[in-house]
Amino acid sequence: MFELHHLSAQELWDWIRRGDATAREVADHYLERIDRLDDALGAFVTVTAEAARDRADHLGDLVPTSRPLWGLPSADKDLTDRRGVPTRSGSTALPVTPARADHPLVAALDAAGAVSLGKTATPEYGMSSSSETRFGVTRNPYDTTRAPGGSSSGAAVAVAAGLLPAAVGSDGGGSVRIPAAATGLVGLKPSRGRVPAMPGRTGIGGLAVAGPLTRSVADAGMLLDALVAPTGLPGRPPYALVTPDVGDGPFTAAAVRGEGRFVIGLLEGSPWDETVDVVVDPAARAAVDTALRVLGEVGHGVEDVRMPRVPYAEPFQVAWESSGAGIVRVPGIDLGELTPLVAWLVERGRALTATQVLDAMAGLDAFSVELISAFDRFDAVLTPTLALTPRPLGWYGDDPEEDFRRQCAYSPWTSMANVTGLPAITLPVGVTEEGHPDGAGLPMGVQLIGRPGGERVLLAIGAQLERRLRWQRRHPAGW
Repeated sequence: MFELHHLSAQELWDWIRRGDATAREVADHYLERIDRLDDALGAFVTVTAEAARDRADHLGDLVPTSRPLWGLPSADKDLTDRRGVPTRSGSTALPVTPARADHPLVAALDAAGAVSLGKTATPEYGMSSSSETRFGVTRNPYDTTRAPGGSSSGAAVAVAAGLLPAAVGSDGGGSVRIPAAATGLVGLKPSRGRVPAMPGRTGIGGLAVAGPLTRSVADAGMLLDALVAPTGLPGRPPYALVTPDVGDGPFTAAAVRGEGRFVIGLLEGSPWDETVDVVVDPAARAAVDTALRVLGEVGHGVEDVRMPRVPYAEPFQVAWESSGAGIVRVPGIDLGELTPLVAWLVERGRALTATQVLDAMAGLDAFSVELISAFDRFDAVLTPTLALTPRPLGWYGDDPEEDFRRQCAYSPWTSMANVTGLPAITLPVGVTEEGHPDGAGLPMGVQLIGRPGGERVLLAIGAQLERRLRWQRRHPAGW
């Protein structure tokens, strides 16, 4: 039987624009699914049903119908403030007080016409790819004994399980791509500077940017167009940070047309190989093999590229610890309530000297120069998104050093795109043979890293793979 959540985000937007469904009907449909299904999944930490219905009822008075996400349900990752709603940041260390102002990303989504249904779950301060917090557990809808990855855990689960048509997450080391790969979604990390509301210029290293989590490549293009579109919002960044625009026209058009023949690099090695025992599961290799087969059928050229041997692990860890040190400045925080991993990162970050931080930033800059140089002759570089299958709940353990090491071993190829500022997309090309007792396999993704400003190429290649592999037709139980 057909239901509204069976529509893609693009199709749903078309329905609303044509009058085949109202914004209120769509909001009610998704709120009903959240109410019925989310107790078993833990995608949402806060559901703002009354505010969502009120906004949907009056959306025409608030936002012009021409806006790119008009009437589409969305949600806010619980690291971003929405005025009047508590921001928990996955932590019991914070006082439960409503936020006083909207984060620029929240304001941008509102200006685009989206209707927020609440806040989605994230590990504490987004510092982990675990989905287990003191508030509860966020579960992978393909197998609820496994984790969806993080830190945009709840957003990915909500989209994969049909609790949202699409979502926007934040990605500082893989936080969009990791959960997208583990839950069978398309996850796009844009180039640094591409999204004005979250351009990647805050925090040590400028690692975190906002990006789409969707079930199809075309929907990812649609959300990216909405995120970069001028909305008349006040307070745009005062600096002239503009990502090079490679290609013409809207991102959605590139994602729908899926045109072009490109040179693809197949990466050997990872930046963590010298310090972490990176073991690549056969399912991850099989996903890459599937992508290579289809890329060859389409007519792309594929060449090997080696990972440049430039120190990476130590400067990246210093940057991550430095970011953690800033948590101590959060008003009202109880440092004694932090989880072991975040407490460890805060302690190590506070012990760093300015010279150590500056040396780490210089080291990451040197790595970026070498990596971009190595990738320069390719339109995109292919890697597994994750080295391992979606992890069982409890896999990260309680020891913070081991937790951090396991994060790096699980996703050894994602953080380097944040360090370099390059765009990267994960595509759900594979399915494991083992998985849920009902016989459904677990999703496995591949990552494509593009040139600076090369999102259109990534979307075009993704569309070509999607047409042949039809992953948008795969759904977890309960769909």
